[in-house]
Amino acid sequence: MSSDALVADQTDHPGEPVAVTAAGALPWRVTKDQLEVLLIHRPRYDDWSWPKGKIDDGETVPECAVREAREEIGLDAPLGIPLPPIHYHVASGLKVVHYWAVKVNGGGRLVPDGKEVDSVMWCAPEKAALLLSNPSDVEPLECLRQAHERGELDTWPLLVVRHAKAKPRSSWTKAEGERPLAATGTRQAQAVGRLLQAWKPPRVVTSPWLRCVATVAPYAKATGAKVKLAEALTEHRHQRSPKKTAAVIEALLDKQRPVAVCTHRPALPTVFAQLAKHMPSRLSALLPADEPYLSPGELVVCHVAPGGKNRIVAVEQFKPFDD
Repeated sequence: MSSDALVADQTDHPGEPVAVTAAGALPWRVTKDQLEVLLIHRPRYDDWSWPKGKIDDGETVPECAVREAREEIGLDAPLGIPLPPIHYHVASGLKVVHYWAVKVNGGGRLVPDGKEVDSVMWCAPEKAALLLSNPSDVEPLECLRQAHERGELDTWPLLVVRHAKAKPRSSWTKAEGERPLAATGTRQAQAVGRLLQAWKPPRVVTSPWLRCVATVAPYAKATGAKVKLAEALTEHRHQRSPKKTAAVIEALLDKQRPVAVCTHRPALPTVFAQLAKHMPSRLSALLPADEPYLSPGELVVCHVAPGGKNRIVAVEQFKPFDD
């Protein structure tokens, strides 16, 4: 497993190896126009904290965050904006915990698992800051509160996926659009399918070429997401008219609904250039800018704040496998 967030990872321990990697969520909601966050109480430590836990083998940090929230309090919701990770020392060495904001919609009641978590509490951020047992946990809370004040907390994701590894062009004599995934690519596609479930986009827009369709197929099969084919995302159409490729991305931003896009390496610079028009320079400077832009199966997550300006307020990049 390897993963890299484009959001800056601030640490007071430069150069020190990480002994323990964990991930978790800061659940939030708005009640009567007031922001509230959810704290958990852990009887083992008699402390107030956020839902979190250590990463499993073969798991990415976003998958870990989603799993821990589901296991500890029954929260099954897509990840929102990334929040600053925290670092502190445990017996085995330096521990890092990656956090995401997670919106909790009305409806189902969150139920502690009874073992690791025996109670939960909704409260205002100011109260949560006083109750948190680990002072480091206040930093992601403050980031969440500030994002809410800026109107940048309630976002939707646009994900860009490069198709998984395909069979070599040199060994393929049929139509380029029919070139399938290699055995490694098939494994990568399964990993992509698992990782995409951290954001749960209900729609996938993909190049109709086989290697792209096969990359998103595991996710679509597992979730029932709708798949739309877009010719402008193919290599050939992009070569003839990059503007049409950019127009596909612009149209998806206009729809303001969660979506994943799967395309080819040659189209990635055009895709990222179009997305860069909707984000501040500090984020656009962090987008992949050099060949090959993304590895096969790697993805970028853009978190878009609602409104007419299509503001991208956070960007992440993940490679869901080591093969």
